[in-house]
Amino acid sequence: MSSTELPEAVAAAMAPKVSPVRVADGERLRSVALPGLTLTVRSRPASRTGVPPALYVHGLGGSSQNWSALMPLLEDIVDGEAVDLPGFGDSPPPDNGDYSVNGQARAVIRLLDAEGRGPVHLFGNSLGGAVATRVAAARPDLVRTLTLVSPALPEILVQRTALPTALLALPGVAPLFGRLTRHWTPEQRTRGAMGVTYGDPSSVTEEELRHAVREMERRLQLPYFWDAMTNSARGIVNAYTLGGQHGLWRQAERVLAPTLLVYGGRDLLVSYRMARRASAAFRGSRLLTLPDAGHVAMMEYPRQVAQACRELIDDYDRS
Repeated sequence: MSSTELPEAVAAAMAPKVSPVRVADGERLRSVALPGLTLTVRSRPASRTGVPPALYVHGLGGSSQNWSALMPLLEDIVDGEAVDLPGFGDSPPPDNGDYSVNGQARAVIRLLDAEGRGPVHLFGNSLGGAVATRVAAARPDLVRTLTLVSPALPEILVQRTALPTALLALPGVAPLFGRLTRHWTPEQRTRGAMGVTYGDPSSVTEEELRHAVREMERRLQLPYFWDAMTNSARGIVNAYTLGGQHGLWRQAERVLAPTLLVYGGRDLLVSYRMARRASAAFRGSRLLTLPDAGHVAMMEYPRQVAQACRELIDDYDRS
């Protein structure tokens, strides 16, 4: 008897078991079903009533957990939610297989429209920064303020340390990488990722490392893990090549929302030198530079990032 002929209960029992995602104290998870799309949303309810909503968007290979350090530091001024982009975190792949930056931006817009949460204070990191830029440019009615941490915006001279991410977009590279690294343990993979994304990987606590390793173990159980990574990397590369009105830098110039840009001096994926160009592109923007931070400043220096966010939101509220 083939597996397709097995009773559903037996087939379900034989399917790979994927461990549940971690939910920190004070957080909640919920699933939002939209036509052709299901999104998992991690919420951090505000500690007081009457505050505006916020939405956090993670980067390539990340999840809503990437914002768990920052969200509690802002829970008194925003009602925070972080989305797992399609194919990442606890969100399944999109039915149409669209992992482009435009596709991810449409997913965010559909979520905000469906739930009527806009306008929000919108946050984005890396790929999420590119997605948030497109959302803010296309739908200014949905965005109060925009905070971008190491946004993935096109660079002419890409850092050598960022090339592996770009190469992942090439056909056949992901399966080859999978074969070459099949003996790597989840901890080795996690430490490797942290070595690229953190300015000082030694600053990661044992507890943080343990949680990250468990999440890596969970992701490796997902049958679509490499497909989501590969196609999302390809989506970033394709977005970098777009010109004219669809180019990300042109989109940045169209953003009307007050914008905070956060760049790390030790970022191996998005060059620190791009801070100047971004400051010029986003009109009236403010810049926070953290010389010792890497690619995920909201995880490495959440208090400094939170303070800058507070100032941005306070100024918006007073305007």
